[in-house]
Amino acid sequence: MKSLVKSEELVMFLFAGFLFWNTDFAWWWFPALLLVPDISMIGYAINNKIGAYFYNLAHHKGLALLVYIVGFVMESPATELAGIILFAHSSMDRLFGYGLKHINSFRDTHLGKIGRS
Repeated sequence: MKSLVKSEELVMFLFAGFLFWNTDFAWWWFPALLLVPDISMIGYAINNKIGAYFYNLAHHKGLALLVYIVGFVMESPATELAGIILFAHSSMDRLFGYGLKHINSFRDTHLGKIGRS
């Protein structure tokens, strides 16, 4: 099951790359912005609950799709790009086993524990 989920996330990441490829942005914007959603981890400097809230918000694929659709409807390439990056980043994280966070610990995710036991 784990490899099935990872293959699904890989397909979604590649789809985000396809969407990006169909924009007018230079190729280097994709890798340059790919880790930007991890800025949301700053909430963990306050506490686990706030950290999980901001992290999960920035890594929610529904939000990524909403941002992309708003950008498409409003004909805003920068907003479309933000949605693509959010979606690609979330897929990449899940491909590597980093899921949405539980409030008790950064290491506890919907995909299981991350890091050393």
